[in-house]
Amino acid sequence: MSRILVIGGYGAFGARVSERLAHEPGLEVIVAGRREDAAAAYAAQLARAARARITHAVVDAARATPEQVRELSASVLINASGPFQAQSYSLARACIRARCHYVDLADARAFVTGITQVDREARAASVSVISGASSVPGLSSAVVKAYAGELATLDAVDIGISPGNGFDPGLATTESILGAVGRPFNVLSGGGRETVYGWQGLRRHRFPQLGARWMSNVEVPDLDLLPARYPGLQTARFSAGVEVGMFHLALWGLSWLVRAGVLRDPGRLAAPLLGAKRRLRFLGSDAGGMFVALHGRDAQGEPRSIEWTLIARSGDGPYVPAIASVILAKRLVAGSGPQPGAQPCFALFTPADFAAEVSDLDITFSVQRQ
Repeated sequence: MSRILVIGGYGAFGARVSERLAHEPGLEVIVAGRREDAAAAYAAQLARAARARITHAVVDAARATPEQVRELSASVLINASGPFQAQSYSLARACIRARCHYVDLADARAFVTGITQVDREARAASVSVISGASSVPGLSSAVVKAYAGELATLDAVDIGISPGNGFDPGLATTESILGAVGRPFNVLSGGGRETVYGWQGLRRHRFPQLGARWMSNVEVPDLDLLPARYPGLQTARFSAGVEVGMFHLALWGLSWLVRAGVLRDPGRLAAPLLGAKRRLRFLGSDAGGMFVALHGRDAQGEPRSIEWTLIARSGDGPYVPAIASVILAKRLVAGSGPQPGAQPCFALFTPADFAAEVSDLDITFSVQRQ
């Protein structure tokens, strides 16, 4: 029986990873994290209807050792313990030394793009190390690869995500979001480099079925990975949105305070702001959306656009960041996963693979061509 260890396996996204893997017979899913009470309680909850064997363990992602990973006899470790902005590659290295495949849900730009630092070690140990198996860059890059071939030239890629207000991101994710507010970062724009600021660049995007939502600049690994993979690309943009307009505009306002130096540590506002969001969750819905828009020209030189959209209802949006890791973990266990080495999760599965994995959820897809 193959064992998959999910660190952060009872958290906002890790719980969804554990749940999806619990449907698979022939697996043992180890729900792990720093708190034994939380890991044990969630493991017991999953075990009631699981087809997999469910156990739990205490593992701190920041302090895990090769010996600890080896003792658990895991074939694959999924790191869902974010935020990743401040993490090192110590857990990935522990997995390499324990000869256990490693997959994480990181969307931190530097962390994901820097995972190649451990490539030589991973190859020597015949271990796959994959970072960014989440909505971005995992799913977003899969969509770009699937549709870029329809264009003779790919000039711009525009990606955006807006979860429903019913989603509870938890304290760690809220701290991560606030930590990026008002911070400068570099993007490819019009063929040159431009500095933009987190949660600025305010604009509206209309999602099918959901309507228009505010969106703003957010830093993700795609901003480096897309230009590297598609050298002719002129513009790469990512934006995120908050369903309730006043919440989004509040983040936009905070970004100006940070940029001006008035507010130096917005992360300290995470607890009170999360508490306010939880009290006001009735203001929004349980529906979220994601889009990937490709702009370029056809063989005749005429401008063409392709926009792929995902709509998640019934509170199923939080599964979206979890699914890429589930797809890859099952493949690694089956011996059909990515080859040994360390790499970002860039186009390692297809949109069809993703759609098949969520066919039982209230998640739909559409494509518009102009």
